[in-house]
Amino acid sequence: MSEDKILSFLKTGPDWGRLKTSIHGIFLLKMSPYQNSPARVAIELNPVNSSNLPTKKRGLVIRSKIELEQFKELFQFEKLEPLLNIVDNVNPHITKPAKQGDDVLEI
Repeated sequence: MSEDKILSFLKTGPDWGRLKTSIHGIFLLKMSPYQNSPARVAIELNPVNSSNLPTKKRGLVIRSKIELEQFKELFQFEKLEPLLNIVDNVNPHITKPAKQGDDVLEI
């Protein structure tokens, strides 16, 4: 994992730009500055298709280790999976192709 490459992405990458990593479905996302908060890098979890392209326009964005721990707790609720089963049953099935990116960060 290259801290220098991530720092360079933070400084020169486009706002809301996505950088692929060597782990399929894990991307770096450059968040634009907002009010008093400077630009920063977050991790985006976004499932990929057979072409290794993101399946969602925006995945799950994790900005810190604390947020990751909070999400881990939420994923452990026993009623989450039955709720998702109901949501799957009521929603129509829709798929869209994602756009292709260029740069990859080796992790």
